[in-house]
Formats: sequence, structure tokens, C-alpha cells
Amino acid sequence: MYSVIDDLILYRNLKFEDTIRAFCTLNKGCPDISKTVSGLLEVAGEYGLDGNLWENILALALAYNENVYSKATEIIGETTGSINTFAVHDFKIFRKLFHFTPNIDNILLKAIFEYVGNGKDSKLVNTRVRDRILKLSRQLSNTGSDEEFKNTVTEFYKEYGVGKFGLNKAFRIEESTDLNSANIIPITRVEHVYLKDIIGYDIQKKKLINNTESFIKGKPANNCLLYGDAGTGKSSSVKAIVNEYYEKGLRIIEIYKHQFRYLSDILEQLKDRNYKFIIYMDDLSFEESELEYKYLKAILEGGFGKRPENVLIYATSNRRHLIRESFRDKTETDEELHSRDTVEEKLSLSARFGEKIYYGSPDKKEFNRIVLSLAKKHGIDMDEKEILAKANMWELSHGGMSGRSATQFITYLQGQK
Repeated sequence: MYSVIDDLILYRNLKFEDTIRAFCTLNKGCPDISKTVSGLLEVAGEYGLDGNLWENILALALAYNENVYSKATEIIGETTGSINTFAVHDFKIFRKLFHFTPNIDNILLKAIFEYVGNGKDSKLVNTRVRDRILKLSRQLSNTGSDEEFKNTVTEFYKEYGVGKFGLNKAFRIEESTDLNSANIIPITRVEHVYLKDIIGYDIQKKKLINNTESFIKGKPANNCLLYGDAGTGKSSSVKAIVNEYYEKGLRIIEIYKHQFRYLSDILEQLKDRNYKFIIYMDDLSFEESELEYKYLKAILEGGFGKRPENVLIYATSNRRHLIRESFRDKTETDEELHSRDTVEEKLSLSARFGEKIYYGSPDKKEFNRIVLSLAKKHGIDMDEKEILAKANMWELSHGGMSGRSATQFITYLQGQK
């Protein structure tokens, strides 16, 4: 059956197209009202929508549709040329859709236009972005012309971008049936840790900030290896960097070493986007028998394909050289005449990270400062000497002095209130 969305030129293959198409074709006596309403409610539950669900879903479809116009305007904002003629054509249709109401007197449809959500967060985008899309929905509903509609959508693209990369800050890799193709999936619940939350390690944080800011500004920047003792804030520093610079277009993609075969495909998907991407490898290390590090070496340096300028690799590891070494690597010559070459091949991986930042365990004085700072932040009402005495007992039985053990100790005290 014909629907007005069949006339769209740029905005084809819409997200929620089946639901939008079904709603557009509702008419008196239509047997599919319940099915169509169910589809709208499903989207509302996944995205935490509230208000006019029909207009909300149209706004979502606009926010997610990656086409030649939306991807151009996320880069430069208002654009010139003939593409605007086609954009206005499509936005004219969307504006009509925003004011479309099925000619049916049905209590279910009335509830769709005045929907009150359950207050839950979106499962698929973070709360801030969800709220901005709801605002976009209201703005588009109130536009007085097709040109104003176009300008409102364009401003949204310029501010937030378009599609999953525009609406999310962190991603993971989902393996597909195609061994050479990767699905990049948003992570919607990202830990809200910031650099100010990481006590100490000022020199390390400064190096990380300088490298990341150079990257964001389009200046030369290095791949970065954060290495050192466990629990010292390496992973938290990377998470904090993304939270700090998300507004400036920084995104992060988490990948595990068994997924390294997808690296080339991931870079291909990222190279033409108007964002800066960090490919993040947490707790990276390789055993002697593991060969995945060869994929990584080729991406870092040495492969024929050039790494896109909008991509850097950040890794954390407890090992400086990433690959476990043994005395046998240095002394055995019976089984391999060129054992030195083998050792050098292994060590060359870490050498391909231009920025290496060491995170060591804090000494007693620094550990005490971390504990007291965290206690103050979380409102622990206890004498300092008592806190430090308990912290000393805690670290002796919980892996020694580190930021992680200090955080766990404060969590323990909070649970004792």
C-alpha cells in the first residue's frame, strides 16, 4: 500500500520504517490499530520516550538516518549546493507527518499523542541525548515553515551528529557471522568517572590530556600505552578522558584481543566520520603462544593501509612490553638459531605506542591521601586516624596499596553506615 514516505529521496530506509508506514496508513475500520500501537509502545519503552509518541519516533528517525545530507551537516553545519533542494523536499514531507492524525476516534490513539512515560532511562541512548531528542520533537512540531524545519534538524546534526556515532560515546564489538566484518554496538550505560575523581597521578593525567587534546584538535598525536601496577587508575583514566571530551567529538570503541581480526574493517567504518575515535584495549597482554598481536602490530605501524587520522589506539596493561617474557627468550639457542630476532619481534609491539605512561602503586603517604580524599568525597564521618588505621588493615588483606583497594575500602565503610 502506498505511503507518503515512499516519496522521500534522501531519508529512505528509515529507522522504525515499518511502524511509521503502518501509522501513516491507518484508517477507519483498520484491523491493525492494536498492532500499530504496540509497535509505538515498544519504541517508547526502549528509548524512554514521553509526550507525543508519534512525533518522538519521527524525531528519532531523523536523528538516526545517515544520508549524504545528514553526514555533511554534522561536519560543517549548514551546507550549500543542490543537496538542499532534496533536503527541503524531504523535510516538507516530514513536516506533514508531524501534523498527521489518523481519522479515527480511538482511545488508544489518543493515549499515543499524550503518552506519559514510566520515568525509566533509555536502554539505547544515554539520558541526556534522549532528552535532547524529545526537545527536537517539540521544536519540529512547532516549526512554522519547511525552511525552519530544515534549519532545526540541521542545527541538531551540527550539535550532536547523526546515527549511532552521534548519539553515543562508547561502543563495543559484536561479532557477526561474517568473519571479516564487525558490528559496532553502542554502550549506553557508561561509568561517569572524570579526571578529578582520580586522586593523584597528576603527571600521568597531564600526559594523557596533552596527547588527547592534540588528537582532537587535528594535530599529530601518538597511540598511547598506559602500563603499570594493578588498580592504579589506568582504565579509569581512559574512561575519564572520553567523558571529558565527548562534547568535542571524542568517541571510544572497546575491543578484545580475540576480535583483533576485525580491526581493518573497524577502521574502514570509522575513517570518513566527523568524530575522533579511540580504539580501546583494556588489560592488554599476550602469552607466548598467542599470535593476535600481529594484527595489532600491522595496524599500529607497518601495514600497507594507513591508519585513519581520526583514529588512535589506547591500551592499558600490567606489562610494559605486553608479551610475557622469560629467561628462555634470552638464553635458549638450541631450538632456534635466531632467538634474538624472536625476542625483538615481541618487544617491538610496545615500541609502536609512541606515548607510554607508567602508573605505579602509591607509597604510604599517597595511599593515605587517596583514602582521606575519597572519604571526604563520600561523606564518611569518622576521625582521620581511625580511617587510616582501618585502611591500613584493609590494604594488608586486600592486595596492597592502590587506588582500587582505597576505593573498595571506602565502599566497605559506606556499607557499614
